[in-house]
Amino acid sequence: MRRTAARAGAAVMYSGADPAQAPAVGAGAEAVPGPGPTQAPPVAPAQAPPQQQYELRTEFPFQLPRGYVDEAGTVHRDGVMRLSTARDELVPLRDVRVQENPAFLSVVLLGRVITRLGTLPTVHDGTVENMFASDLAFLQDFYRQINAEGHTRAAVECPHCAEPFEVELGGSRLGES
Repeated sequence: MRRTAARAGAAVMYSGADPAQAPAVGAGAEAVPGPGPTQAPPVAPAQAPPQQQYELRTEFPFQLPRGYVDEAGTVHRDGVMRLSTARDELVPLRDVRVQENPAFLSVVLLGRVITRLGTLPTVHDGTVENMFASDLAFLQDFYRQINAEGHTRAAVECPHCAEPFEVELGGSRLGES
């Protein structure tokens, strides 16, 4: 620990009328009684530049190409998928079905991130397992789109007129590009 002492010639301020309570000063310096502890004038807080409000979108609606048919024969096409977390991708790796057949990973993973499908009360891996193959392929592509920086669009420029525009690389429906 480093201690500093008052330098010679420096004025030392103290509060109190009794000089006996004044702090010791070095040779050549004298104690200057003051009006008491000084308070700095209030400083107005610096105005921070306005920050751009960025709202993170975590849920994405989708519509299945064919639709999931439940036990009652009702077709469910409209759904919502949320962004995946690291836990969503790690937990299925401990699943025995995934360990026996790695292709089952996408079924378990999709069962975790689909939050709504039609009027079904819950969506789970058993629901995804009983979907048509075309719907499963659609959901796998949709999962990649929303979890890979939110989209698979690329900025391009028309070779004829030099007008900039975006193209969807992943396709929004199965078979589109």
